[in-house]
Amino acid sequence: MRILITNDDGVDAPGIAVMREIAATLSDDVWVVAPDGNQSGAAHRFTFGRELGLERLEDRVFSVVGGSPADCVVAGMTHVCKDRKPDLVLSGINNGQNLGDILNCSGTVGGAREGALHGALGIGISQGVNYELGHEVDWTNSREFAARVVAQLVREVKTRDAYFNVNIPFCAPEDVSGIRVVPFQRFARSPMAYYASDNAGKFFIAIPETPTPLDPEHDFRLAMHGNAITVTPLMLQHTDYELAERLDGTLGL
Repeated sequence: MRILITNDDGVDAPGIAVMREIAATLSDDVWVVAPDGNQSGAAHRFTFGRELGLERLEDRVFSVVGGSPADCVVAGMTHVCKDRKPDLVLSGINNGQNLGDILNCSGTVGGAREGALHGALGIGISQGVNYELGHEVDWTNSREFAARVVAQLVREVKTRDAYFNVNIPFCAPEDVSGIRVVPFQRFARSPMAYYASDNAGKFFIAIPETPTPLDPEHDFRLAMHGNAITVTPLMLQHTDYELAERLDGTLGL
């Protein structure tokens, strides 16, 4: 099995080193193509109309200068590994959870999606963080459990019309409650908001609070409050077939 790793925190981020450890337990044919810097929130953005650079950092490890996770997967799939496309694309491990509607802006998830579009099994993995305690990441649960989750998905998933968003909870390893395959949380509204800066006339786009209510059987609640590893299958085909069928023939000029 050939594995391609990318992320959105940058090629030097600690999480990608953890992902390389995990990949090494599954295959000895592991490649890394990742952004040269932080690309959090890049979603599935491509860099069109601007040149990118590809730098070889070590054997089978490359960075894309100025590129997004999706750019990196394209470079990996169609150039770096053009002799044989990877079977598995692992994106992450992200510093912080990608839960609920937040996955729509996640570069981690975007990397997994682009891998699936190229015919690989795409899996994005994020390590939860308790931001009330600070931003320091404990990778213990990712090291303990992520390889098992990936191995089971490789074994069980035969379709390439889906990709996966996996979140590892922050808690003691003995408190992890298991693996749940669940929908992601649709929030009542977008969690993104204007957040004023201390600098006059400046602001941030941030997530100041989590919209409620939260479904107890969806990813956000289970990962953040139930200590579960959440696995969410996502579809490449976004079409709402039921709505398309109902509206077809009713709209006209």
